[in-house]
Amino acid sequence: MAWENQTFNSGFILLGIFNYSPTHIFLFSLVLGIFTVAFMGNTAMILLIYLDTQLHTPMYFLLSQLSLMDLMLVCTTVPKMAFNYMSGSKSISLAGCGAQIFFYVSLLGAECFLLATMAYDRYVAICHPLRYSILMNQKICGLMAACSWILGSLDGIIEVAVALSFSYCGAREIPHFFCDVPALLILSCTNTLLFERMIFICCVIMLLFPVAVIIASYVQVIVAVIHMGSGEGRRKAFATCSSHLTVVGMYYGAAMFIYMRPTSDRSPTQDKMISAFYTILTPMLNPLIYSLRNKEVVRAFLKMLGKGKSREQIA
Repeated sequence: MAWENQTFNSGFILLGIFNYSPTHIFLFSLVLGIFTVAFMGNTAMILLIYLDTQLHTPMYFLLSQLSLMDLMLVCTTVPKMAFNYMSGSKSISLAGCGAQIFFYVSLLGAECFLLATMAYDRYVAICHPLRYSILMNQKICGLMAACSWILGSLDGIIEVAVALSFSYCGAREIPHFFCDVPALLILSCTNTLLFERMIFICCVIMLLFPVAVIIASYVQVIVAVIHMGSGEGRRKAFATCSSHLTVVGMYYGAAMFIYMRPTSDRSPTQDKMISAFYTILTPMLNPLIYSLRNKEVVRAFLKMLGKGKSREQIA
């Protein structure tokens, strides 16, 4: 009964990342602008890939899944943060906190495995082009994407179930702008050392294993590209792979910094800044990186614009 009173009847307080000073009001407006660009950019990427038949290939299917994950990720944290800031309310219910943890952890885990799948796709396309249609057919590609979602969701279910099984006492003030597990554990009245070790092991599996796959894939890709006889083929291969490696570097660098450090070394300010980077800024940058450096995406976008203008002229 005591645990029920402490947790289920109270919820938590999100301290947020901004106050109401002029500087922070400007930064809050900037975050809303970034959210808008991320929302529109990822939505546009998904629609382009769905509507343009020339983009119905494994690479672009996986890219559409990445955009969907980024879209869901940015919608998991920013709308609640914006609502609390504009309404002056900092509370979040237990159910709301659990939902944020589940979607946040699940999407981060799913992106880890999806980025590894995308690296494998580039490896097959460049190193085994004649077997590409066999090794990365529609069924295999769909299965890899589904596995990414399932593995990420399993991680989310485990972490939210364990995190909310602890009792929380005191002011229950989370020093963050969303319910993040490391920030939540600080408030626990019970010993969370075993759970922290479990999180670390999960991070090793969810981060280091995909990183190993990505490194192994790109070592083979780089060797194959160096031996290419065609300068145009070499340029195109490097352009495609460099976009993916840029995204991988931003994503994994921030995620490892947050989740592979012991709790004693954590700084709430650092955690909030880094979390804002890969939960708000990275989802905005991903579609820009892939679209601006990809002629096929640009072509599809211009084609859709052309159709829209033609319809307006006809009307």
